[in-house]
Amino acid sequence: MRLHGKTAIVTGGGSGFGEGIVAKFAAEGAKVLIADRDEGNARRVAEATGTQWIGCDVTRAVDVKAMIDAAFDRFGGLDILVNNAGIGHLPQPLEGLPEDEFDKIIAVNVKAIYLAAKEAVPRFKAQKKGVILNIASTAGVSPRPRLAWYNASKGWVITATRSMAVELAPFGIRVVALNPVAGETPMLKTFMGEDTPEMRAKFLSTIPIGRFSTPEDLGNAACFLCSDEASMITGVGLEVDGGRCI
Repeated sequence: MRLHGKTAIVTGGGSGFGEGIVAKFAAEGAKVLIADRDEGNARRVAEATGTQWIGCDVTRAVDVKAMIDAAFDRFGGLDILVNNAGIGHLPQPLEGLPEDEFDKIIAVNVKAIYLAAKEAVPRFKAQKKGVILNIASTAGVSPRPRLAWYNASKGWVITATRSMAVELAPFGIRVVALNPVAGETPMLKTFMGEDTPEMRAKFLSTIPIGRFSTPEDLGNAACFLCSDEASMITGVGLEVDGGRCI
């Protein structure tokens, strides 16, 4: 029960890596609020894990405020904020991505973290504690071609994590990131362009351990970084990638 007595929000917790993080946090004793635009999946995961959920579009300031307020109203406080919600784009030449898709990537992968910080950080400062976990990607460390704008958005997340960490450390707030490799989630097909045995083999050939990351892998790593066992760790971007970035 490494998170016993802790309260947490996990954005995008209704599927993929977010679902794995919710399940692990709940199993380790945390009270968890799933925040997801897909209310059906959020409800499904909440019922399966004994957690709570709220419908939330992380790109809307009013929704993000309601999310943070809900955690304090329901749990009496907040210890951990996991910014997991994210989107990608199909592989293509960098000049070919439509502007509206670019704007959506920036809104979900970048602006959502800014909006969440604006609401959560003042409360974390007031209580002199808190952990923010941002889900970045190996794409921000070792970019793949034809995914330029997704790569760039995740590079922003890594730099934002480091910047937030150094500024917020004096207030007792830790900020950390996870960099997963492509995983068995709904986004896998987006990265590959098409889900075929040949394309999977091509991707797997770049991962020394020889498999994709799983929601359970991310849940385990997130649990450690957000627990008191990691109280001396801040500003890091931990690769959960089977050696891809070596």
